[in-house]
Amino acid sequence: MTAVLSNFEEDALCLTQAAVGMSQALAEQDEGALITALDTNLKVWTAIKTLVSRKDNRLPEDIRVNLTRLADYTAKVTFDLSADRRAQKIETLINANLQIAEGLLEGQARASAIPG
Repeated sequence: MTAVLSNFEEDALCLTQAAVGMSQALAEQDEGALITALDTNLKVWTAIKTLVSRKDNRLPEDIRVNLTRLADYTAKVTFDLSADRRAQKIETLINANLQIAEGLLEGQARASAIPG
């Protein structure tokens, strides 16, 4: 059985998978896996920023601005992971991913509940 995911579900899945990868690598103190997970997360956020920056994107302006800011924040934190509060900064990235993924799924559920 093959499940077909909506774009929102696919985005939520990518964000969640990136969060899990970072969390596992952090917990296992696996530097190589952490670098890979951070790189994957950065790619996900770069893609999100690219999509919300498109002129044909129909998201409300405030959501587009907030997602762009989060993408910029993710890049800044990823490239500046000095030893000082490193784990805390990565946990912030993990939490942001999970919160945005949850918001995407909630938005999808609300949109599906509206009679069309």
